[in-house]
Amino acid sequence: MWESADLDPRDADAAVERCRRAFGVLVGSPAADVTLAGSTSQVVGMVAASLPRGARVLVAEGDFGSVLRPFASDPDLSVESVPLEALVDRVRPGIDLVAVSAVQSRDGRILDLDALAAAADAAGARTLIDVTQACPWLRIDAARFDVVVASAYKWLNAPRGITLAAVRPAALAWVRPVAASWYGSDDPWASLYAVEGLSASARRLDTSPPWQLCEAAAVALELHAAEDLAALHQHGPSLADAFRAEVGMAPTGSAIVSLIAEPCDLAAAGIRAASRAGRVRLGFHVHNDAIDVQRALRS
Repeated sequence: MWESADLDPRDADAAVERCRRAFGVLVGSPAADVTLAGSTSQVVGMVAASLPRGARVLVAEGDFGSVLRPFASDPDLSVESVPLEALVDRVRPGIDLVAVSAVQSRDGRILDLDALAAAADAAGARTLIDVTQACPWLRIDAARFDVVVASAYKWLNAPRGITLAAVRPAALAWVRPVAASWYGSDDPWASLYAVEGLSASARRLDTSPPWQLCEAAAVALELHAAEDLAALHQHGPSLADAFRAEVGMAPTGSAIVSLIAEPCDLAAAGIRAASRAGRVRLGFHVHNDAIDVQRALRS
């Protein structure tokens, strides 16, 4: 339709709203609290730009670059990097923001989100959580955090170029729409040339949507959102722990397994794996089953 000029961009707006609703279901957030972006670093950068000069940011050592670099590259911010295992204990009064991945990209370690939320509330710290490697297999309660962001091309199976973030209403008082676009209005087509008119909802943070990708993203997100979420949260981690048990590793409850191996060994068995930090990373997804566990073990 795009190639033949038969697509009316207004018709793509419905797919954007479907993405908001489906992502909201997966992270426990109203659709009105979900904003659309092109990448996680774009959302993290917006949060970094919203902090006052001298703000203190707490991050985890070795976290993904898109979570770390927007803060580390800003000379006006003070960034404290600590081991993931110590992060919750280091949340204290004077910390302005905690920015961390719910699940570590390199090895699948899971952060205790309940403990982090409680510590941040007690310290009066704001929070940014990257759930790119966690959603939809890990239970997420976005209402407990200021910003919860996911690049949807990973575990959510959307095309690359779609990122969604749940921003709780209270955070809209300090998260600035530093890349404010025409699409940030409640009725964008009626305010193409207006200076004012940003939405009061999280939509105010939207950037212009990649129309050709939105329908595919909506379908992918809706497929996940339609699942029994309790079963979804149990499926991948149980397969990963079954694999760990067979190779003598302790269970972790993570759908991601990090082990010493060569990606080519797995590729010979028809298994795709990523090489991260000198180790092989396996991810057990909704599309995997016990047969895949056995194939990985045989390789």
